[in-house]
Amino acid sequence: MSSQSVAMNLLAQAGITVNGPEAYSIHVHNPKLWDRVLAQKQLGLAESYMDGWWDCQAIDQMLTKFLAIDILTLLRPSPSLAAHTIRSNMLNNQTKKKAASNAKHHYNIGNDLYTRMLDPEMAYSCGYWAKAKTLPAAQIAKFDLIARKLALKPGMRVLDIGSGWGGFLRYATKKYHVEAVGISPADNQIKLAKQKSKGLGITFIQQDYRDLTGQFDRIVSVGMMEHVGPKNYKTFFAKCDELLAPGGMMLHHTISSNETKQVTDPFFDRYIFPGGVLPSLAQIALATEKKWLIEDVHNFGPDYDKTLMAWHKNINAKWKEIPAYDERFRRMWNYYLLSSAAGFRAGHLNLLQNVMRRRSERETYVTAR
Repeated sequence: MSSQSVAMNLLAQAGITVNGPEAYSIHVHNPKLWDRVLAQKQLGLAESYMDGWWDCQAIDQMLTKFLAIDILTLLRPSPSLAAHTIRSNMLNNQTKKKAASNAKHHYNIGNDLYTRMLDPEMAYSCGYWAKAKTLPAAQIAKFDLIARKLALKPGMRVLDIGSGWGGFLRYATKKYHVEAVGISPADNQIKLAKQKSKGLGITFIQQDYRDLTGQFDRIVSVGMMEHVGPKNYKTFFAKCDELLAPGGMMLHHTISSNETKQVTDPFFDRYIFPGGVLPSLAQIALATEKKWLIEDVHNFGPDYDKTLMAWHKNINAKWKEIPAYDERFRRMWNYYLLSSAAGFRAGHLNLLQNVMRRRSERETYVTAR
């Protein structure tokens, strides 16, 4: 059977038409597409889109349909994908040296892009849309949700591991009057975070979490655990144990996979988040079971769909303002945002907030929503 016949059969199972009038229909510009996709699977689909071999008015809808039939289980793994999996199982892709390089690959793309895509506080993680109607409101609601779950009080020393552009710490400092420290290995983030936080007394450090010392009443990480790597989960939580003061609490906000994996999607590994792997709740529980009590698990994955679509709308309204990013980059970025939205919409991805404290210090915990 030809690759086109196989592809057409899969498209039919997913309810996707070719060159049709539906927004989710795939419009093919290069007939070599089918060979490329069958050979390279999800990487081939993404790269062929980047190269202009196909278009779709609503990629998020198309990919949601693919995910609904769990299409990867219907395709035989390619040799390159198998090799990628073997390498990821053998190697630690988040050593200190690699972690710094990986972070800069994504977060140093350019603040000119992120300032146009994100909300005014530049929160690059899922907003909380329970009552919010706009992206800025959803991000402030997320900051406040974290603060309430951690029961922040004036004078507490708060550490944000992977603090990004500093939005949460600015909010916590202004509203809760905490003493704030943020770390990130990405120099572009640290530089702008300092500029945006001038006069607030927040300390921002360009550093790997493994090198940090000190004691903190509260620890938070927002969108950081995706970059820790499966081989480092126990190291990460051991460092949190070292840094957290007696009686302290911590909250980790992370994208989570439904399945335990050692490897990420090859498109994301090559172009978006090198070395990143989404943790499963099982992996988090296993890495914390002897020391930590998970007081609360809050999954609001559908809110990330809304957040990603808001980012997509923002950046596509302003691409002309940043001509340094060429057409292939624009298509790559749109594919990243829309394929991620599809993952949350199809229920393959979750957004978890896990509140934890040491088992030896258990008290009654009342969560916030």
